[in-house]
Amino acid sequence: MSVTSAPRTAAARRRAAAFVSIVAATAVLTTACSGSSSSEAKVPGAPGAKSGSAMADAAPALDALIAAEKPADASLMPAGSTAAQIKKRGELLVGGTQTAALFSLLDPTTGKVGGFDAALSRLLAQYIIGKPATKLVNVTSQTREALLKNHSVDAVFATYTITPERAEVINFAGPYYMDGLSIQVKKDNSEITSLKDLAGRTVVTQSGSTAASTIKSQVPTAKIQLFETNTECLQALRQGRADAYVLDQGILAGNATTNPDVKVLASTFSEEPYGIGLPIDKPDFKKFVNDWLRGIEADGTWAKVWKATLGTHVPGEAPAPPKIG
Repeated sequence: MSVTSAPRTAAARRRAAAFVSIVAATAVLTTACSGSSSSEAKVPGAPGAKSGSAMADAAPALDALIAAEKPADASLMPAGSTAAQIKKRGELLVGGTQTAALFSLLDPTTGKVGGFDAALSRLLAQYIIGKPATKLVNVTSQTREALLKNHSVDAVFATYTITPERAEVINFAGPYYMDGLSIQVKKDNSEITSLKDLAGRTVVTQSGSTAASTIKSQVPTAKIQLFETNTECLQALRQGRADAYVLDQGILAGNATTNPDVKVLASTFSEEPYGIGLPIDKPDFKKFVNDWLRGIEADGTWAKVWKATLGTHVPGEAPAPPKIG
């Protein structure tokens, strides 16, 4: 989660618009970076957004899309390569979560993990192995690098923002998605409408993320509390132990789709390029995964995965993916 205090560019605003759904003339949202608006922009999970079952309804078509992914040619996976070793093992070890709605959320009725990140990990497994065989290893913001360095996972798909500091200890493929930090509050909260309103208030975020440093730099008087997981941060907000929760807008929007007592502000105040975390000592795999990403972006598969996951709660066409590298 990189820090930026400058006004967003036109391109950044277009990317942020991927999380802005319908507009209703109800209230004024004043943002720290974008000025004010005469209407309230809605994000997934806000009143008027599509129902939480929409992504489940799209699951069969997504499964068919993944199953139709053509496996990589053998020439792309020579003997001894990382991809060849994964294919021989028969499953892709994925670092991820089960608690991030829209990106990677466990459905207790089916036992399956659904969402944008989860779908992409299965698509990569299909490309390597010839079947979407993945084994999920739960990660937190604090454990991702360690699990990659000791090879407990092959790849991390977990709304993983690329930063220079992280890129010193692991490899990143991508970016494959662009998000931005935003603010979540309880549904009846009308006092916090922008970043500056966090001054003097208790704000929760995840330890190991860079949201804390962003808040400290832009709102020095905010009282920051750190928790390891999204679930703990959300619980603190819902129980009234915190005034606001700051993290990537997509994660917060996912929270709102499953918890109607919270809402997400439409404004964002950073750019968060998501990458696929990979072991730093396997450079061949970074090239392999980047080439795969370019392929699914070029042939429209990336956009179809977006439509079946994030797009089930956002109207309009899929946004253009960020430039890889």
